Amino acid sequence: MADKQRTIKKAVSVSGVGLHTGKPVTLTFNPAPENHWFKFQRTDLENQPIIDADADLVVDTSRGTTLEKNGARVHTTEHVLAALVGSGIDNCLIQVTGPEMPIMDGSSMKFMEILEEAGVMEQEAERDYFELTENLTYEDPVKKVEMLAVPQDEFRVTVMVDYGSEVLGTQHAGMYHLGEFKKEIAPCRTFVFLRELEALLQHNLIKGGDLDNAIVLVDSELPEEKLNHLRKVFNKPDVEVKGRGVLNNTKLHFYNEPARHKLLDIVGDLALVGRPMKIHILAARPGHAGNTDFAKKLKALAKKQKAEKDYPKIDLNAPPLLNITDIMKILPHRQPMLLVDKIMELSKEHVIGVKNVTLNEEFFKGHFPDAPVMPGVFLIEAMAQCGGVLVLKTVPDPENYLTYFIKIDGVKFRQQVIPGDTVVFSLNLVTPIRRGICHMRGTAYVQNKPVMEAEMMAQIVKVKGLDVKKSEPQLA
Repeated sequence: MADKQRTIKKAVSVSGVGLHTGKPVTLTFNPAPENHWFKFQRTDLENQPIIDADADLVVDTSRGTTLEKNGARVHTTEHVLAALVGSGIDNCLIQVTGPEMPIMDGSSMKFMEILEEAGVMEQEAERDYFELTENLTYEDPVKKVEMLAVPQDEFRVTVMVDYGSEVLGTQHAGMYHLGEFKKEIAPCRTFVFLRELEALLQHNLIKGGDLDNAIVLVDSELPEEKLNHLRKVFNKPDVEVKGRGVLNNTKLHFYNEPARHKLLDIVGDLALVGRPMKIHILAARPGHAGNTDFAKKLKALAKKQKAEKDYPKIDLNAPPLLNITDIMKILPHRQPMLLVDKIMELSKEHVIGVKNVTLNEEFFKGHFPDAPVMPGVFLIEAMAQCGGVLVLKTVPDPENYLTYFIKIDGVKFRQQVIPGDTVVFSLNLVTPIRRGICHMRGTAYVQNKPVMEAEMMAQIVKVKGLDVKKSEPQLA
């Protein structure tokens, strides 16, 4: 039985301060529709812009994962995203009243608790898992980061931490499935070396930092005057450094809490792939830069797999459902503007058409004749004509109707189409046809690769006395 997508039952909010800005911020988790995934919304900015949780939108990983879209940024997103993934949620709108997520205690636990309060509801759409058929690797030799993704029937993560510190040493952590996340991973706080605190303060960072929302590791002696400065900044007069180890005011939740927090960060950063996953991640010395770079590789592979999966499985050598003569009985277009050669599949909800591109096309006479490329507008027109066959087949007398564009959205050209290419157009209805209005989404393929995609809306209009035969070209 297939898994269903899930969202939360009601909106819930939590307030705190940003780790680096120190400014108060309220975060609200909201229910979201199917196939929405995770999106952030800056409610404090004009027009309340939305920033997708997308690996391609990462702009900074220095002290957390920062996303930006059209000039709007959200900082320190990883703990929030990890809580959503760990809660088994697929779709959520995250509204924030400032640029930075509230740091809370430096873990994902508070976000998990508030999501539990919201409740989870199952949706109709099925989960579209990203799965591997072969290993995928990533390496940053400078930072000595190594990551490997292997096929697995669960989302599993194994982490090794070794940053050359005698205090931290080499630590390992593992999560065998997401069911372990809340108890074993979510409570684990971020960590920082005591020597780093001074540098962060000098750069006007961690204004919202508190010695209670991070594990502070002491791996070198700190002069008393600097320690006094830190006591004053954090208002912790009883803080002491007794040799090397963990600052005296901090009690670890787990002996390997730093490694577990690195695992938490991986779960949050890999949410930027944009889909639930069934893979095993093995990571050595991970950080946000490596995590998000690996997320980009995973996303690109997932996109390639989806394109191959979506490619219509048709035999181009098989007899067509509708040949060119049949098409001319449905569409009013004629040479040189008839851009569909055959229809291979046709139902009430989808159509697959084919265009064989040759050098004899009229548009090649003027469109880069020395380096012929099919104009993008003609690709759109060919796709629209395939959609026209779909919608005109819903009326008993298609020869008395014309099809007009109402809207075109989301047009993307991914590859040139040249003479010799066979273009396969696959279109599906977004909504049922009503009152002659057809809303379609389509992709054009050449040799199994997407070359163009678009979403379009068209309307069929009955034209009295239309005689298609009169528009046929005269033969010499």
